[in-house]
Amino acid sequence: MGCGFSGQIPESIGSLEQLVTLSLNSNKFNGTIPASIGLLSKLYWFDIADNQIEGKLPVSDGASLPGLDMLLQTKHFHFGKNKLSGDIPEKLFSANMTLKHLLFDGNLLTGEIPQSLSLVKTLTVLRLDRNRLSGEIPPSLNNLTNLQELYLSDNKFTGSLPSLTSLTSLYTLAVSNNRLTSSQISSWISLLPTSLATLRMAGLQLQGPIPTSLFSLPELQTVILKRNWLNETLDFGTNKSQKLDFVDLQYNDITEYIKQPANKGSSRIVILANNPVCPEVGNPPNEYCIEVEHNSSYSSPKNTCGRCSGEDREPIPTTCRCVYPITGTLTFRSPSFSGYSNNDTFENLRLNLTGFFENRNYTVDSVAIRNIREDEDDHYLLIDLSLFPYKQDRFNETGMDSVISRFSTQTYKPPNTFGPYIFKANKYNKFPAGGSNSSHIIGAVVGSTVFLLILMIAGIYALKQKRRAEKANDQINPFGKDVLLSGKTDKILIAFFLYVTAKWDANQNSVDAPQLMGTKAFTFEEMRKCANNFSVANDVGGGGYGQVYKGILPTGQLIAIKRAQPGSLQGALEFKTEIELLSRVHHKNVVKLLGFCFDRGEQMLVYEYIPNGSLRDSLSGKSGIRLDWTRRLRIALGSGKGLAYLHELADPPIIHRDVKSSNVLLDESLTAKVADFGLSQLVEDAEKANVTAQVKGTMGYLDPEYYMTNQLTEKSDVYGFGVMMLELLTGKIPIENGKYVVKEMKMKMNKSKNLYDLQDFLDTTISATSNRNLKGFEKYVDVALRCVDPEGVKRPSMNEVVKEIENIMQYAGLNPNVESYASSRTYDEASKESGDLYGNNSFEYSASFPTTNLEPQ
Repeated sequence: MGCGFSGQIPESIGSLEQLVTLSLNSNKFNGTIPASIGLLSKLYWFDIADNQIEGKLPVSDGASLPGLDMLLQTKHFHFGKNKLSGDIPEKLFSANMTLKHLLFDGNLLTGEIPQSLSLVKTLTVLRLDRNRLSGEIPPSLNNLTNLQELYLSDNKFTGSLPSLTSLTSLYTLAVSNNRLTSSQISSWISLLPTSLATLRMAGLQLQGPIPTSLFSLPELQTVILKRNWLNETLDFGTNKSQKLDFVDLQYNDITEYIKQPANKGSSRIVILANNPVCPEVGNPPNEYCIEVEHNSSYSSPKNTCGRCSGEDREPIPTTCRCVYPITGTLTFRSPSFSGYSNNDTFENLRLNLTGFFENRNYTVDSVAIRNIREDEDDHYLLIDLSLFPYKQDRFNETGMDSVISRFSTQTYKPPNTFGPYIFKANKYNKFPAGGSNSSHIIGAVVGSTVFLLILMIAGIYALKQKRRAEKANDQINPFGKDVLLSGKTDKILIAFFLYVTAKWDANQNSVDAPQLMGTKAFTFEEMRKCANNFSVANDVGGGGYGQVYKGILPTGQLIAIKRAQPGSLQGALEFKTEIELLSRVHHKNVVKLLGFCFDRGEQMLVYEYIPNGSLRDSLSGKSGIRLDWTRRLRIALGSGKGLAYLHELADPPIIHRDVKSSNVLLDESLTAKVADFGLSQLVEDAEKANVTAQVKGTMGYLDPEYYMTNQLTEKSDVYGFGVMMLELLTGKIPIENGKYVVKEMKMKMNKSKNLYDLQDFLDTTISATSNRNLKGFEKYVDVALRCVDPEGVKRPSMNEVVKEIENIMQYAGLNPNVESYASSRTYDEASKESGDLYGNNSFEYSASFPTTNLEPQ
């Protein structure tokens, strides 16, 4: 698990008749699930999560072909985060199965939920979220009376939610972002079991006031109802759950909040941002109008020690002795709780871990857990774990392998409320003198009955693969120096039986030098000098990815240096891919990549410096640049040409995925330049369509069709561009006070009236312009609204949009071939008053939105 191997799982695995545990998660396996696995009659644990496995779920044919339906003794199907497709076969399930955990989340499965699923009465966890399943949610799910967790979010289910009142053990219900029939929320409350602790119903078009009876469910901890049409007053009532600690109601129409004190010892979080109850401006804003993350502040045991000298050394919290601990991340895939403010829950986990290792004398002194958070994409619970060595300052190889194998073989059992888990250990290379000093990648021995067989086969294979990878390593620069191949490749392959037939991907550990076109590799020292030692004076903005610094090359050319912060660093292969992609892009309306730095553990991208900031800065007034109708038309044309180039002429073509005003920069002549390819996706097939594992983009600009189907096309960029065209008219961000500009303008528009009766929406600079100087306005609005059509097939291509804008400019008496003219006030002047040049969004990776919904059209 987590060894970075690739290749296909061989059909011959079906001959391992005594195999009990098969854990292959977190690698790069591809191909399909071998049907022969159905022959492993003793298999208890089957985990292939987080790979690249595709194809259909194999079932037997009743004759000679085996399938997964034959695994009657298997308790765990963990298939999440792959590329599995097709229907879930009706034949897959039967009353004879003993499955406890069925995790199919994050795949490409289609069709309906099979009725046969309700026959597996032993199920406690069912995750079908983040697929492309459709049809109605079957009422027969109410027969799964042992079910504790039910995740159906981010699919295409229709109809109504069936009654689930028979699921008396159900802790978690997640049905967000489906196409269920819009209805009053009050009619749904009676369908819920009283055992519920976590309720996720975001983006379901629920209407009306929230009944206080919802909050009286005795076990309720977390309620997420954001992006619905809920209105009137939020009142928890006098009989609210004593465990309630997190309520997220963003993007609704709540007008009043009756605030109540939190329960003793609790710190209840309520989020009402983007509701009418939270005005756009407030000084300071109410705490419930601020978006906060649903994480835990727990960290234990408390560390009052000083810092240790030496890299990777940490003090044992209880004794302050400095040692080299084993560190890594525990990932719980379906915990039965979501109230993260209860520190007792996590203290019990720490004590459970400590007691496990103490009782078994695994050379572990103590355990510390910290940084408890929820993965926003799949709602997994992530916890950083440190295991400190007993009486020594470091673990030897035997001790480390012994400790890690307790996790990989599932010998360690966490408290029941945490559910299934995986542990990903960080690289450990601090072994005592005389041991190995090379990088040690942690793998697990699973299926010990075949271990001796592996010794005979893997040695020869590993040596060949090792020599291949070492040869590749010698050829690379600069990427090889940070990702050298482990000298333990042969041992790793021996340690994990399945990898006999797997292929070690040399590119995981030795990345070929990027194929660049006119782009230079800079050293860290060169970047430091260019940016004046990355001084505050050179810091011109930043965001989630890192900071952007203004610099100057020895030639005198101004540059913008995008420097990744530690938490945003990519793997060498991903970084190489990004700069290769960027280096091929050459167009006057696209920000140009000049070079990169991959040195001393740093990742930087070097762009041409764009002095007038982003379009968003100008529209907000931050830049001090006045944009009249002519300038706005030219900006629309320029940015449209940039996107059309990416779609049609770039090699390979590119889908931007995050078209918005803060990703369009303006140079000294106000020429628009499209920026930020952190989210970009290559167009791979003739239809230019991609199915993505998770939806990425920025709310307000996000294509609703892409959001609902995960089907990404260039028409998704067209949608974002259409929103930006309307933003050029209004000057406002797309979503304000819970209202979506696209929806509002469509409702208000009257084509029989002057300017389509949209005067109230217009930016003051435009509304103050006489009608005769707004020639082409109506045609412009028509094009923008075609771009934001809910159906992608009805939207024009970017090339067609460019031609339409050119026609509008000609109609307005303007020459579309004339470059933009300079502003009357440069950004260097304006920025003295307005702050960051690149703001908080330019050159920034945007957030993912797997559990949010768009405003209705």
